[in-house]
Amino acid sequence: MTEVPIQRQGSVTSGPFGIEHLLAESRAKLTRVSPQEALALQRQGGLIIDIRPQSDRLAEGEIPGALTVERIVLEWRLDPAGSHRLDGLQPDRPIILVCNEGYASSLAAAQAQELGLARATDLAGGFRAWKAAGLPVTSAA
Repeated sequence: MTEVPIQRQGSVTSGPFGIEHLLAESRAKLTRVSPQEALALQRQGGLIIDIRPQSDRLAEGEIPGALTVERIVLEWRLDPAGSHRLDGLQPDRPIILVCNEGYASSLAAAQAQELGLARATDLAGGFRAWKAAGLPVTSAA
Protein backbone atom coordinates (compact mmCIF):
# COMPACT_ATOMS: atom_id res chain seq x y z
CA MET A 1 0.00 0.00 0.00
CA THR A 2 1.37 3.42 -0.96
CA GLU A 3 1.25 6.15 1.64
CA VAL A 4 -0.46 9.28 0.41
CA PRO A 5 0.98 12.55 1.67
CA ILE A 6 -1.56 14.82 3.29
CA GLN A 7 -1.15 18.57 3.61
CA ARG A 8 -1.47 19.83 7.19
CA GLN A 9 -0.88 23.44 8.13
CA GLY A 10 1.93 24.04 5.71
CA SER A 11 3.67 20.69 6.14
CA VAL A 12 3.34 17.34 4.45
CA THR A 13 2.64 14.35 6.66
CA SER A 14 2.45 10.80 5.43
CA GLY A 15 0.44 7.90 6.87
CA PRO A 16 -0.33 5.53 8.24
CA PHE A 17 -3.68 6.89 9.29
CA GLY A 18 -6.78 5.43 10.84
CA ILE A 19 -8.24 5.12 14.30
CA GLU A 20 -5.52 2.82 15.65
CA HIS A 21 -2.87 5.34 14.62
CA LEU A 22 -4.84 8.23 16.13
CA LEU A 23 -5.39 6.27 19.34
CA ALA A 24 -1.68 5.44 19.62
CA GLU A 25 -0.73 9.09 19.04
CA SER A 26 -3.23 10.23 21.66
CA ARG A 27 -2.08 7.70 24.26
CA ALA A 28 1.57 8.62 23.69
CA LYS A 29 0.71 12.05 25.15
CA LEU A 30 -0.97 10.64 28.26
CA THR A 31 0.03 9.15 31.58
CA ARG A 32 -3.00 6.90 31.82
CA VAL A 33 -4.21 5.92 35.30
CA SER A 34 -5.57 2.73 36.84
CA PRO A 35 -8.90 2.76 38.69
CA GLN A 36 -7.08 2.94 42.04
CA GLU A 37 -4.91 5.84 40.82
CA ALA A 38 -8.00 7.65 39.53
CA LEU A 39 -9.68 7.28 42.92
CA ALA A 40 -6.56 8.59 44.68
CA LEU A 41 -6.40 11.59 42.31
CA GLN A 42 -10.09 12.29 42.91
CA ARG A 43 -9.51 12.24 46.68
CA GLN A 44 -6.65 14.73 46.19
CA GLY A 45 -8.87 17.16 44.26
CA GLY A 46 -8.72 15.71 40.78
CA LEU A 47 -11.82 15.86 38.65
CA ILE A 48 -13.29 12.69 37.14
CA ILE A 49 -15.43 13.41 34.09
CA ASP A 50 -17.66 10.67 32.72
CA ILE A 51 -18.17 11.13 28.97
CA ARG A 52 -20.40 8.08 28.46
CA PRO A 53 -23.88 8.50 26.99
CA GLN A 54 -26.75 8.64 29.44
CA SER A 55 -27.97 5.22 28.33
CA ASP A 56 -24.68 3.63 29.43
CA ARG A 57 -24.73 5.45 32.76
CA LEU A 58 -28.30 4.31 33.39
CA ALA A 59 -27.47 0.71 32.50
CA GLU A 60 -24.15 0.37 34.34
CA GLY A 61 -24.04 3.09 37.00
CA GLU A 62 -21.74 6.01 37.72
CA ILE A 63 -18.61 6.86 39.65
CA PRO A 64 -19.57 8.78 42.81
CA GLY A 65 -18.49 12.42 42.59
CA ALA A 66 -17.80 12.29 38.85
CA LEU A 67 -19.16 15.00 36.61
CA THR A 68 -21.03 13.90 33.53
CA VAL A 69 -20.33 15.70 30.29
CA GLU A 70 -21.39 13.91 27.16
CA ARG A 71 -18.77 13.73 24.45
CA ILE A 72 -20.66 15.97 22.02
CA VAL A 73 -20.05 19.12 24.15
CA LEU A 74 -16.85 18.11 25.92
CA GLU A 75 -14.39 20.52 24.28
CA TRP A 76 -16.61 23.51 25.08
CA ARG A 77 -16.86 22.44 28.72
CA LEU A 78 -13.10 21.76 28.99
CA ASP A 79 -11.82 24.98 27.43
CA PRO A 80 -10.26 26.78 30.42
CA ALA A 81 -10.78 30.14 28.68
CA GLY A 82 -14.23 29.39 27.28
CA SER A 83 -17.50 30.87 28.47
CA HIS A 84 -19.07 27.39 28.75
CA ARG A 85 -16.28 25.82 30.82
CA LEU A 86 -16.96 23.69 33.86
CA ASP A 87 -16.83 25.43 37.23
CA GLY A 88 -13.55 24.84 39.04
CA LEU A 89 -11.65 24.00 35.89
CA GLN A 90 -7.98 24.95 36.24
CA PRO A 91 -5.18 24.19 33.75
CA ASP A 92 -3.09 22.47 36.46
CA ARG A 93 -5.92 20.44 38.04
CA PRO A 94 -5.82 16.69 37.34
CA ILE A 95 -8.64 15.74 34.97
CA ILE A 96 -9.47 12.05 34.47
CA LEU A 97 -11.78 11.30 31.57
CA VAL A 98 -13.83 8.10 31.64
CA CYS A 99 -15.66 6.24 28.90
CA ASN A 100 -16.82 2.61 28.80
CA GLU A 101 -13.50 0.90 28.10
CA GLY A 102 -10.86 3.61 27.74
CA TYR A 103 -10.79 4.29 24.01
CA ALA A 104 -12.90 7.41 23.46
CA SER A 105 -11.54 8.83 26.71
CA SER A 106 -7.95 8.55 25.42
CA LEU A 107 -8.86 10.60 22.35
CA ALA A 108 -10.73 13.11 24.50
CA ALA A 109 -7.90 13.43 27.04
CA ALA A 110 -5.37 14.21 24.32
CA GLN A 111 -7.77 16.85 22.99
CA ALA A 112 -8.15 18.27 26.52
CA GLN A 113 -4.37 18.65 26.74
CA GLU A 114 -4.42 20.60 23.48
CA LEU A 115 -7.01 22.90 25.07
CA GLY A 116 -4.51 23.69 27.83
CA LEU A 117 -5.33 21.11 30.51
CA ALA A 118 -1.81 19.82 30.96
CA ARG A 119 -2.77 17.19 33.55
CA ALA A 120 -5.65 15.68 31.59
CA THR A 121 -5.57 11.92 31.21
CA ASP A 122 -7.93 8.98 31.09
CA LEU A 123 -8.87 5.90 33.03
CA ALA A 124 -7.24 2.82 31.48
CA GLY A 125 -10.01 0.30 30.89
CA GLY A 126 -12.70 2.90 31.46
CA PHE A 127 -15.71 2.64 33.71
CA ARG A 128 -15.81 -1.11 33.30
CA ALA A 129 -12.30 -1.43 34.77
CA TRP A 130 -13.38 0.81 37.69
CA LYS A 131 -16.38 -1.42 38.35
CA ALA A 132 -14.34 -4.64 37.93
CA ALA A 133 -11.86 -3.32 40.51
CA GLY A 134 -14.68 -3.23 43.06
CA LEU A 135 -14.57 0.55 43.46
CA PRO A 136 -17.73 2.47 44.43
CA VAL A 137 -20.50 2.74 41.85
CA THR A 138 -23.85 4.45 42.22
CA SER A 139 -27.04 4.10 40.24
CA ALA A 140 -27.58 6.85 37.69
CA ALA A 141 -30.29 9.29 38.71
